[in-house]
This record gives sequence, C-alpha cells and structure tokens, in this order.
Amino acid sequence: MSTVRRRLRGAAKAAAVTGAVGVAGIGYASVIERNWFRLRRYEIPLLPPGSPRLRLLHLADAHLTPGRRLLLDWIRGLDSYEPDLVVNTGDSLAHERAVEPFIDALGPLLDRPGVFVHGSNDLFSPQFKNPARYLWRNSHEDYDKRKSPDLPWRELSAAMTESGWLDLNNHAERFKAGGVDVAAAGIHDSHIKLDRYSRVAGPADPGADLRLGVMHSPEPTNLDRFVADGYQLLLAGHTHGGQLCLPFFGTLVTNCGIDRRRARGLHRYGSAWLHVSAGLGTSPTAPVRFCCRPEASLLDLVACEG
Repeated sequence: MSTVRRRLRGAAKAAAVTGAVGVAGIGYASVIERNWFRLRRYEIPLLPPGSPRLRLLHLADAHLTPGRRLLLDWIRGLDSYEPDLVVNTGDSLAHERAVEPFIDALGPLLDRPGVFVHGSNDLFSPQFKNPARYLWRNSHEDYDKRKSPDLPWRELSAAMTESGWLDLNNHAERFKAGGVDVAAAGIHDSHIKLDRYSRVAGPADPGADLRLGVMHSPEPTNLDRFVADGYQLLLAGHTHGGQLCLPFFGTLVTNCGIDRRRARGLHRYGSAWLHVSAGLGTSPTAPVRFCCRPEASLLDLVACEG
C-alpha cells in the first residue's frame, strides 16, 4: 500500500472516530445530562441569633415547553422538601402554552410563601440563533428590535399572585416566612433593560430578620446596589451556569457581566451572599447541557452564632 493510501485511510479512520465521539457527546448532552436534575443544598449562617431555620427553595430558568414531562415531574416532587419560602428568579416559559403545565408542576409549592421576578424568556419566545455567538457577544442585543412580548407573562404573573406569591418585579415587600421576618426587594430583567432599581432603592429595613434581593440576571451594577442598600442574600439565575462547560475549566461564558467563577453556586459578593442558580432548563433552540447539570437549590438559612 502506498504511503498516500495509508495516510488517507488513517485520516478517514480518525474522522470516523471523531464523528462518532461527536454524535455520542451530543446525545449525552441533549438526552442524558439535560434531564439529569439535581438538588444543590447549602447552609448559610445569616439569621439573627435565636432565629428558627428558614429553608429557601430557589428555582430558575425552567424554559418550559409543554412536553418536558421529566422536568415537570421533578419540579412537582420538590414540595416534599418542605421549603418555608420559594423564590423563582424567572425564565419559566419557553412556549405560549407553558403557563398551565408550569403552574400545575408547582402544585403545592404555591401554597407556601413565594416570590418571583421575570426573565426575558417569560416575555419573548425563543428564536433560533447560532449558539457560538455567545462566545463573543451578549444576547441582550437580540431583544433590541423585539418591542412587543409574545408570551403570556401576564397570565403567568396572575397565576402565581392569585396563589399568594409576591411579584417583586421592580417592587419591594415585607412578609413572614417560616417564622422569619423578611424584607425583600426585586427587579425586572436587566437583560432586556426593564430593571428599575430606583423603584426599590434605599436602605433595607435593618429590623428585618432577613434582607433578600431578587433578580433574574446577576449584573454587577445591580448587585452592587443591593449590597450598598444592606441586602444580605442575593438570588439570581439567567447564566445557566454556562450550560456548556469544560472539565477542569468550567464556565465558558455567562451571558452577562458576572465573572465566570460566580456563574453558578454560592459565593460571597462584598458583604452579601450571592447564589446564582444554573437553572433547570435550556432554550428549545439549544437543548443541550454539558458538565453543567440542571438544578434547583435548597438554602438552609440558620442563625449566626451569638
């Protein structure tokens, strides 16, 4: 066999192996990891001495379409952990018929104290775009020409508020959860320029047991404002934890201003704690996850030592 033929045959074998690995990787990312849900758990010493524990369930980025039965069933099972407070940081929808199945999946969680804000995908339906663009640009540019929401965000809001959850989109509330006095403030999605921090600005009530800041996208400008106003725990989603990550490297892009290191999980941010959820879903136009499993989180807030 000639040298040229050997090289051509070797190249063909290498291409076949590479193609097979690529197909297997896509299959894993789209079928297995995308549906391999996990519950992260943290304990945070944050409440005044003598306070009862407050169990907070953080939900984010379901990006729900009606056919996601595994996701719907998993969300439905979260009530068994008996959270005292549920916080939904948005992007619950990805389809015009997703409100009813999402509310049905929340089920008994809606009977518990809860708060929510919206993300861009609660208002605007997903549109196909090259996922590689996230490597060099922020997707907020995709919304600049989309002025009219086409998803039923009003129906989503109404369903949650009618069940007793509080709408924190550019709004502040004071309420009780699990015997803990909570002062909470939230903002709408900065990713589509609907955040109006000025409407909630001002020092958080120092008399509250917990001062909670809620947002969809963890933009540092808004995080800094919450910290300056004395909020102790900041909750956000939006990043999907990167969604496609590399072993030993982690998140490639965050799609917002937060640094890669804090694209998911619990971290310090100035004097506050920041929890960014990697979220439960994906955009229907990029239904894959790699080295970044879908998740919800239980945050057990406990009393600081006196």
